[in-house]
Amino acid sequence: MLNRILGGTAANGSQPPAADSPVIETIGLTKTYTMGDVEVHALQGVDMTVRIGEMIAIMGPSGSGKSTLMNIIGCLDVPSSGLYRLDGTDVSMLDDNALAEIRSLKVGYVFQNFNLLPRTTAQANVELPLLYAGIGGRERRRRADDVLKTVRLDHRSDHKPNELSGGQQQRVAIARALINRPQLILADEPTGNLDTRNSVGIMQLFQQLNEERGITIVFVTHNPEVAAYCDRVVRVRDGLIESDERNPSAGRKAPQPQAAPGPPASR
Repeated sequence: MLNRILGGTAANGSQPPAADSPVIETIGLTKTYTMGDVEVHALQGVDMTVRIGEMIAIMGPSGSGKSTLMNIIGCLDVPSSGLYRLDGTDVSMLDDNALAEIRSLKVGYVFQNFNLLPRTTAQANVELPLLYAGIGGRERRRRADDVLKTVRLDHRSDHKPNELSGGQQQRVAIARALINRPQLILADEPTGNLDTRNSVGIMQLFQQLNEERGITIVFVTHNPEVAAYCDRVVRVRDGLIESDERNPSAGRKAPQPQAAPGPPASR
């Protein structure tokens, strides 16, 4: 059914979009939660467009509505009113089954806490979305091998999460997000549990995926060092977009990792 809604049959379930097409388009987006007798207006009319290949940061204080906005963008929730088009498809009022299918076709997720299965190898964690999609074992292994090479972790594919560093675990999570070849990656505080060196490495990896593969990436973050890598910074406050500014020096002002000291030179 959803393939008819999406109107395409390419490798990830849709026709290849034009290079300047919007991936995300929201018009008058609202979200209201009812808590007892109280209504909480988490979003109060959000208009936003994100085009293919952009890398943006959504920032704002706690309670600003940025997490609610991310959940709607990622098809984890639906708006109370307004329009949301994902890659040209109006997903505003899709039912749960259709939302689950479009998530599997269009969106990859990366979270602060990695969300890896603890007793499962990196390879198996990466394959998991394909297993749910009914893809055969040989194809799952081939695609998992490819994305683990992309994140430079193929040499650790048989290791479980407790045998990996925090930075390596996040690379596994990124590989898992890539396995279905999404057009959009949503990353919620992806460096929040990492030290500075690993944070820089992860952000450089995101930047590489954006520049070389054209994947659209949206970060939800409090961290200005994450925002420094992004083309745009969208600030949310009280359920509204407070500002939406381009960053002309995206990535160039970001800190670079320090090389580890080498052995003393022999005499």
